[in-house]
Amino acid sequence: MSPSRPAASTGAAPARAPRRDSTRSSRPTLSRRRQVGAASARSLLLTLLGEFVLPRGEPVWTSTLVTVLGRLGVEEKSARQALARTAAEGWLVSERAGRRVRWSLSAPGRRLLTEGADRIYSFSAALPEWHGEWLLLLVSVPEAQRALRHRLRTRLTWAGFGSPAPGVWLSPDPEREAECDAVLAALGLRSAAMSFRARFGGIGERRALVAQAWDVDEISAHYEGFIAAFGGLSPEPGDEVLLAQTRLVHEWRRFPFLDPRLPDELLPSGWIGTRAAALFQDRHQSWTAGARSRWAEIAGGGD
Repeated sequence: MSPSRPAASTGAAPARAPRRDSTRSSRPTLSRRRQVGAASARSLLLTLLGEFVLPRGEPVWTSTLVTVLGRLGVEEKSARQALARTAAEGWLVSERAGRRVRWSLSAPGRRLLTEGADRIYSFSAALPEWHGEWLLLLVSVPEAQRALRHRLRTRLTWAGFGSPAPGVWLSPDPEREAECDAVLAALGLRSAAMSFRARFGGIGERRALVAQAWDVDEISAHYEGFIAAFGGLSPEPGDEVLLAQTRLVHEWRRFPFLDPRLPDELLPSGWIGTRAAALFQDRHQSWTAGARSRWAEIAGGGD
């Protein structure tokens, strides 16, 4: 069964990555050359905030964040810019102590990261039994309104919908109708849409429909890359386990944007997403204590 959806939620969904993941090495790395695009400073900062600052519930010094981001391949200037941008967006508040500055999560920031953590750690929760019912959405957006079409596509894709034909969207989870309705209302498209609950008929093949609506091969390739990057990784205590844990969560955060979480009946036999979810759970559980211990040392000025 494929894992559930966020990663830590950080706002708008990122663009789809290339079909083959570049993390097919014996261990994940972030070189200076790759730092823009593969993992932006702000995105990595949000991963650190969600994984280490949120659970501790304590302010964190600028130097701690800059230090750890530096060990992840982010230059100091970029790290400080990411902090400033995140604060400007209302997720962080600063407090000066002499010449030093420490940061706390704002109330909206805590909500954002808590919701994101819930998505990440519920990603492998079991799906309820599927009874073969689909939610079918018909929505028409004029070609001239390209920005609106893009927003609709982004938000419906995030909600797990696939589009087998222009103006047609599908989900194997009819309970997503309320979420779908909220998306349409927010975009001013309720009057241009109709929804149906339906079952597949006797013409055609369900697997062919799935192939038209979702790129299952691409999703599988991303899972392969994740397994290749983290499957054989065994970090040493200290910085290694802290950085490995950060990269693990950072990479896993992408899958809610990629995987619509289809029922087993619609997926290839032995779906790789199940193995990837089990790997994430195992590595995260194994590394959490050591990673948080090392974070506490750095945050407490022990570095």
